[in-house]
Amino acid sequence: MPSAPFDLVVICGPNASGKTRLGVDLAGRCGGEIISVDSRQVYRGLDLGSGKDLEEYETPDGPIPYHLIDIADPHEVYSLWHFVEDFSHAFADIARRGRLPVAVGGTGLYLEAVLQGYEVPEVPPDEPLRRELMSRPHFELEEQLKKLDPERFRLADTTSKKRTVRALEIALARQAGTARIRRATAPGNPLVVGVRWDRAILRQRIERRLDQRLSEGLLEEVERLMEAGIGLARLEQLGMEYRHLGRHLAGQVSFEQMRADLLQSIGKLAKRQDTWFRGMDRRGIPVHWVEGCDPLAAADQIEGLIRSAASGAAHGLEDGS
Repeated sequence: MPSAPFDLVVICGPNASGKTRLGVDLAGRCGGEIISVDSRQVYRGLDLGSGKDLEEYETPDGPIPYHLIDIADPHEVYSLWHFVEDFSHAFADIARRGRLPVAVGGTGLYLEAVLQGYEVPEVPPDEPLRRELMSRPHFELEEQLKKLDPERFRLADTTSKKRTVRALEIALARQAGTARIRRATAPGNPLVVGVRWDRAILRQRIERRLDQRLSEGLLEEVERLMEAGIGLARLEQLGMEYRHLGRHLAGQVSFEQMRADLLQSIGKLAKRQDTWFRGMDRRGIPVHWVEGCDPLAAADQIEGLIRSAASGAAHGLEDGS
């Protein structure tokens, strides 16, 4: 394939949308390598619950290289502060070797940070402040955040009180001048592709995938984490699968109730992810949409976009433009 003017291809979408398989297929066709854009796949031992699907990187033509998976200990907190630097290093390394970086993931804030070149503050958790903020009504926290940092309020997931508290914690630290700032390195010309599904079909896929992962040993995965010293408080921070299964293993809820609660939580997350990605156009990031129900056609469509852009660039060079 001719060299494309795109310096990064992004495949984004909600949980269970098939974005990993699509990204791997595209990387195989275009001489690319995957950069995971997922806030939990960075952790070792969080395999089934974070949806690493490492077997999908094995193809008949050989393995597709991937980056930013299994790079952090689950006892430690890995944040957007760490991600923007690690992404920049991976992106530069892949490009230097003449390969195409293909970013794949569903963590919207992480993705938008690198696409927009955000200034990311480093703000360690302030537990006394968090306790004070958590004691206040949610709507008061939202109003304070909106007044203090309108841009952070716009980008934050304020449907969750914990996430609102974290956003306010960061905004207060920036106001006080105690936060170190790291700027994400934005690619020059990315192609951003969103995977979309009919919502009813996506819900079926989410349920089927959850049951498959439970049958493959997700419960045992959480048990191993707990045996390694990961307590319930840390499991709460590692995402909904680990939160709900941890509560079940601690005897707080039955298996049936845990599964029902977890399925509902994943469905809500997928809806928030879809809303986030659909809103990127309004925030200055053009998104090309493909249908996830036909992955072969979707990969053909993306490859066509790359070929068309490469052909246009080649004609421009021939014309001296």
